[in-house]
Amino acid sequence: MRVILMAGLLAAASIGMAHAQSVTMTGAMGNRALLIVDGGAPKAVAAGETHRGVKVVSVSGGQAVVEVGGQRQVLAIGSGPVAFKGAGGGSGAGTRIVLTAGTGGHFLSAGQINGRAVQFMVDTGATSVSIGRAEADRLGIKYQDGQPIMLSTANGLAQGWRVSLGSVRIQDVEVHGVEATVTPQSMPFVLLGNSFLTRFQMKRENDTLMLDRRY
Repeated sequence: MRVILMAGLLAAASIGMAHAQSVTMTGAMGNRALLIVDGGAPKAVAAGETHRGVKVVSVSGGQAVVEVGGQRQVLAIGSGPVAFKGAGGGSGAGTRIVLTAGTGGHFLSAGQINGRAVQFMVDTGATSVSIGRAEADRLGIKYQDGQPIMLSTANGLAQGWRVSLGSVRIQDVEVHGVEATVTPQSMPFVLLGNSFLTRFQMKRENDTLMLDRRY
């Protein structure tokens, strides 16, 4: 019985030490920061409290200082997700991504583009990874140096750009040289299109989507 109990405590400890990969601040309530950790549900976390490996150090003036795995970052409301280097765990050499459907049946996931944190939404109807221009600016993507293209939007034709992303990472899987399109309109997510998805064998079981790397 003691051995089983100790094993359970060790397992719980290892879960507690898991580090978040990306954190977004969406609001503040007094000394509480409203955080989204790794694409999960928003959670109000008070200064001094820890949620999914993210410790809130302080909250003031629409900003929060958080600590993950010994790394401290300043979050601001509406500034987009912040990545923590090495927090994702693993080398990026994994071969399987497992996603669970969220609200509306969409598959969402925290991840990284060129080492910067983003929120992805799987879109099998998109030819390539699609990024809004404001998000591309935040990520430091030099899309103006890419190939100019014309895109069809709700307001007619608009200027876009075709670029190549150095790296796209979800969980412990990292893919290099992924084609992407930067669009003029803002989008709440980066659309994970077929320039990424075709590198995987996709299998869906109920609310679970498994992506097994092909090449």
